[in-house]
Amino acid sequence: MNPFQKNDSKETLFLPVSTEEVPPQPPSFPKKPSPKICGSNYPLSIVFIVVNEFCERFSYYGMKAVLTLYFLYFLHWSENTSTSVYHAFSSLCYFTPILGAAIADSWLGKFKTIIYLSLVYVLGHVIKSMGALPILGGQMLHTVLSMVGLSLIALGTGGIKPCVAAFGGDQFEEKHVEERTRYFSVFYLSINAGSLISTFVTPMLRGDVQCFGKDCYALAFGVPGLLMLIALVVFAMGSKLYRKPPPEGNILNQVVKCIWFAISSRFKNRSGDNPKREHWLDWAAEKYPKQLIMDVKALTRVLFLYIPLPMFWALLDQQGSRWTLQATRMNGNLGFFVLQPDQMQPKKRNKVPGNAEMEESGQHQEKIIKKRKRRSLRKMAVGMILACLAFAVAAAVEIKINEMAPYQPDSQEIFLQVLNLADDEVKITVLGDENNTLLAESIKSFQNMPHYSKLHLKTKSQNFHFQLKYHNVSVYTEHSVEEKIWYTLIIREDGESISSMMVKDEENKTTNGMIAMRFVNTLHEEVNVSLGTDASLIVAEDYGVSAYRTVQRGEYPTVHCRTKNEDFSLNLGLLDFGAVYLFVITNRTNQGPQAWKMEYMPANKMSIAWQLPQYALVTAGEVMFSVTGLEFSYSQAPSSMKSVLQAAWLLTVAVGNIIVLIVAQFSGLAQWAEFILFSCFLLVVCLIFSIMGYYYVPLKPGDVQGSADKQTPQIQGNMINLETKKTKV
Repeated sequence: MNPFQKNDSKETLFLPVSTEEVPPQPPSFPKKPSPKICGSNYPLSIVFIVVNEFCERFSYYGMKAVLTLYFLYFLHWSENTSTSVYHAFSSLCYFTPILGAAIADSWLGKFKTIIYLSLVYVLGHVIKSMGALPILGGQMLHTVLSMVGLSLIALGTGGIKPCVAAFGGDQFEEKHVEERTRYFSVFYLSINAGSLISTFVTPMLRGDVQCFGKDCYALAFGVPGLLMLIALVVFAMGSKLYRKPPPEGNILNQVVKCIWFAISSRFKNRSGDNPKREHWLDWAAEKYPKQLIMDVKALTRVLFLYIPLPMFWALLDQQGSRWTLQATRMNGNLGFFVLQPDQMQPKKRNKVPGNAEMEESGQHQEKIIKKRKRRSLRKMAVGMILACLAFAVAAAVEIKINEMAPYQPDSQEIFLQVLNLADDEVKITVLGDENNTLLAESIKSFQNMPHYSKLHLKTKSQNFHFQLKYHNVSVYTEHSVEEKIWYTLIIREDGESISSMMVKDEENKTTNGMIAMRFVNTLHEEVNVSLGTDASLIVAEDYGVSAYRTVQRGEYPTVHCRTKNEDFSLNLGLLDFGAVYLFVITNRTNQGPQAWKMEYMPANKMSIAWQLPQYALVTAGEVMFSVTGLEFSYSQAPSSMKSVLQAAWLLTVAVGNIIVLIVAQFSGLAQWAEFILFSCFLLVVCLIFSIMGYYYVPLKPGDVQGSADKQTPQIQGNMINLETKKTKV
């Protein structure tokens, strides 16, 4: 029997909250009242739920805080690929709540859904952490493990998202409305606390702890995984205290069926013989009751306003991707504190709708609603404008960073610097193919060169002739070079004369804000350099040149080194953000081997504090947009549709992340231009939204209240009413 079949009996008026007939079942609540906290009206069971939510949010946002840098530095993906996968994962996290809600409402109930999907969640963290272990396979295995782990995490976090808050509301008796409202405030506070703490802690675990010679991503993912395990254990510990209502049926399923039936009927009856109907949803009247159709009409009017919303989330969620990547090219030293790039992300606010009730009544309420409608939509538009300004500021910061960054060699160009390691001055002349002088300068012994010199080529590769004058000796040599590459010409003593070798420095282009270094060993023995990690850097004897090694910013006063015959320490000094260094190991004094330091590329000059204005603007925009939008849309939806509205709100977040994914992969724009593009897109969307809001007619108070009254079932026992259910998808 279809529960939405037309029936004049008053007993069926509340049936639209169920998708199918459920045979009478004895309630699974405890026979005795749940224990209370310190004699208050707050159930003891909510303690387990709040702690569970704190740990789960710590787990999710802690893992997500370091995700972009993990893609960039550990998996060695490009910035565009890292951004795309980050937003694909975020989008999936906001699609899966629909699946979790369907499982909870139609099959397992909230408690079992939370337990089972939390197990999936923990498994995802374990696999993700394994994918961050350098000793476990190669890059392909790391990539596969990461994708499998992230998929399971998305299923877990999204699946339990619509269940936990509502399950907490289920623990209260109907008469304790005020306590339940305060509970939701504490619940959302735990969300913000977990996310705030984790976004500071996990980047420290990543950057301040070294494992396997690199940043410790395994630890940065493992600790959030441990917190999720704790969340599961704590939640399970309260099992005997919980009130566990049985599955109630999925209203979202009925809404979709009603809309589909109306559209199908409309197209099947396109002939002029059928009378026109006032609204396209009226074509569902043959199968579904009037009250459900009225509620769906009210819902679709609100959903129409949701169409422009994804563009706002497209900008907001780039704080964890594009803005984090921007921070890697800035200087995080604030004097009193050194800030990691992935610590700049502000605390994450809950994007899940909470309670928003309209308590006024009558004509006075209707006037208030109209005023609130105008004011709410204006606030949302202001939130969009603030986000536009935030991205305009981000573009300005990006342009300034690019101005301070070293120039890149273009086609048929190279950058060359000369490093004189002989014991006296050398005069160098660079000659082209036609013996024309391209560069001539005198370089003192161990002179710190201030910059690279740009040399032009006639073809993509070319031979340069070098004339080196040292004391009374002239040495002629030839080196082949290729376009778009940095080179260092190292001059060294060779008995009574000198010789030279050309070294490519192209690796220093891809440091992306990290610190890179290499060593030249002038000793006659191989040197093993330990940079405080498990792996050592070996530099061959007699002017051997090491590969680049990436390290964390900081002071390195005593770097342990050893040769076959002795151990010694080198003082490397301060290694600053984004710089590229060359260290020459020499033994020219009676104090033992020492390190001569040269800065290939300067440290990032622009302070990370310049990102604060854009974060302040986007945070203010989020408050204006998100909180106001939730209150407005919830006040305009019938009680039976609030769960569907929550699903739609989460879907706008998912679609917003898909927009970023598409733009990152296919725009091909410079980063500052991409920021401007998003800012302009949102500005246009803001204008469209303002026009839509101007013509929006608010739902009348009688429609909201009438829907709620007709759908409140009079059921004996301990079944909760719809007021408690409104936080559930």
